[in-house]
Amino acid sequence: MGIVIIKYNAGNIFSVDSAMKRLGVDAVVSDDKELIAKADKVIFPGVGEASTTMDYLRKNQLDTLIRSLKQPVLGICLGMQLMCSHSEEGDARCLNIFDTDVKRFISERHEDKIPHMGWNTIKDVKTPLFDISLEDQYVYFVHSFYVPVNTYTTATTDYIQPFSAALHKDNFYATQFHPEKSGSVGEQILTNFLKL
Repeated sequence: MGIVIIKYNAGNIFSVDSAMKRLGVDAVVSDDKELIAKADKVIFPGVGEASTTMDYLRKNQLDTLIRSLKQPVLGICLGMQLMCSHSEEGDARCLNIFDTDVKRFISERHEDKIPHMGWNTIKDVKTPLFDISLEDQYVYFVHSFYVPVNTYTTATTDYIQPFSAALHKDNFYATQFHPEKSGSVGEQILTNFLKL
C-alpha cells in the first residue's frame, strides 16, 4: 500500500504530503482505518491542540488503531506529543505509546520566547532514524509544549532546558521538530524513515 499520512483534525498534513512528493513518494492522505492498517508505513503529523485532537481521535476510533499498528509509524510535532501518556495542554490523556508526559515550557528569562519557534540543533542522535552525520544539524521547531528527556529519547535539543527532539519505541518513531520544514536535514530523516 505504501505510505499513508493520517488525516484528522490537525494542521500541517499537506506540507508533509508535499515533502513526500519532493522525495518522489506518492503518499495517500486518509482517515480510512483499513487503508491505514494495510500501509507499509504510516505518518502521524499534526499542528493543533492536544485535548480536542485526542477527543477527535477517540470519536473516530483512530486512537485504538494507531496504538495497534505494527508497521513503522512516524509521529511529527503534535503527533509525537499525542503518542505520549499525558499532555499538560488541555490536561489530555493521550495514546500512551511512550510512557512519558508532555510539559508546558515555562519561560525563565526574558529572551526565552514561547513558543519555541525556529531553527535549533539536534544532539545525542541515535539510529535508526538518525545517522551520526545529523549530529548538531539544524531542524525547524514550532511548539509550546515539550517532552522531557527519557528512556525513549533518540535526539535532544536545548531550549530553556534539554528536551526530547525525537523518541523511539519498537515500531514507533517521533520527532518534535518538523522534518518536512527542515530542508535537506529533514529530507534525510524522512528518507531514513522510508528505508526502515
